[in-house]
Amino acid sequence: MSTGKPMTTIIALLRAVNVGGTGMLPMAELRALCAGLGYEDVRTYIASGNILFRSPRPEAEIRPTLETALAARMGKPIDVMVHTGAEMRAVLEANPFPAADPKRMVVAFLNAPVPADFLGRIANVDGEDVAALGREIYIHYAGGIGRSRLKLPPSPAATGRNLNAVAKLASLAG
Repeated sequence: MSTGKPMTTIIALLRAVNVGGTGMLPMAELRALCAGLGYEDVRTYIASGNILFRSPRPEAEIRPTLETALAARMGKPIDVMVHTGAEMRAVLEANPFPAADPKRMVVAFLNAPVPADFLGRIANVDGEDVAALGREIYIHYAGGIGRSRLKLPPSPAATGRNLNAVAKLASLAG
């Protein structure tokens, strides 16, 4: 897709896509779909809807193009959260809980800023720490996610990744 424009590394996070169950999409098919859209150096990270590629196109164009192609392939809408490599590194660096165990940290990625009243509508907080910064919600599950009864209010479409995955994606983006 040599357009002469500078190429940016893009990280696309797909919501509710995996290799089994209801959102089944083999990563080889996801890579082929993205390559078919003209994205370059397409690669996936673990089989849970994390894809990296290079493109000169802006996020405002990439996200709807990818969502449309995924909806055609999956037969249902698939939400996609798009970040540049630099944005993913900034998400990692902005972690408001730097002393927390990364395995107990989740970052929820949204396509729009977190609603202003979001934090005030959280229920059943019992040792969890929650912060909202920009388009991300950081959650530290001190007692582990499996034991948590934390109730987050409805928000725009979001997908979560643990902090180790965020760090790896930032590293892979270069």
